[in-house]
Amino acid sequence: MDIERSLGFEPTDRELEKLGYDIESRVPGTGKLCFVEVKGRVTSAPTITVSRNEILYSLNKPEDFILAIVEFIDEEAHRVHYVRTPFQREPDFGVTSVNYEEL
Repeated sequence: MDIERSLGFEPTDRELEKLGYDIESRVPGTGKLCFVEVKGRVTSAPTITVSRNEILYSLNKPEDFILAIVEFIDEEAHRVHYVRTPFQREPDFGVTSVNYEEL
């Protein structure tokens, strides 16, 4: 949320609504929305897990979807990586989540 604000956007937390993204971020003056899914991981973690719903939402809004990977370096420091159009196809039938190595 802080990063979105620092970039000049107006974010709203939607995490608890299970929409397929965590943050709805409005571009001031345009009304355009971006949808940000946030995934946290420690630096040494080899994968992140993404739900089927998150992947499907990203494929429905490819121009407006961002995967934000928050990398926790230590107890106080972190880095955020924004990935645009992170997914290329929907998961197979019956798949509820997918593990990805460094996107």
